Amino acid sequence: MFEKISPNLMIIVSTVIALGMGTFVTIVRAKSAKKPASVKKILLPPLFMSTGALMFVLPFFRVTLSEFLEALIVGMIFSIVLIRSSKFERRDGDIYLKQTKAFIFILFGLLIIRVIAKIVLSSTIDVGTLSGMFWILAFGMIVPWRITMYLQFKKLQRTVIV
Repeated sequence: MFEKISPNLMIIVSTVIALGMGTFVTIVRAKSAKKPASVKKILLPPLFMSTGALMFVLPFFRVTLSEFLEALIVGMIFSIVLIRSSKFERRDGDIYLKQTKAFIFILFGLLIIRVIAKIVLSSTIDVGTLSGMFWILAFGMIVPWRITMYLQFKKLQRTVIV
């Protein structure tokens, strides 16, 4: 099915989609900082993203164990940057995600690193495998980040308002 599509075209299309999604996430994040945070808003994105694992039903996207572990570890390392830039604060009796200017630069920085890595690696790794690896990387980045956000949110929620 995908074998008939040019690998270069797939790299270009997937890069454009990644840049579009990065921009979308940045806009959503900026808007969400203006509204109180909730457990649902924190935990639903990884749940929605998990449906992307269905791509591995198709052999075109499957990865080896070592490719899986490499992508997962890189994603978890990237998550550290997101974790450090995501803090909550109490405002008007509610809990909000702090709006930081650095976060937008961090998101786009991570996105640029991913795009460059995809372009470099596309010459040595099959496009389908690379797509699977980058999904694993993104999932490995969002899950630890959101779990940490959840724990921070619950801790702040338990604190007594004076």
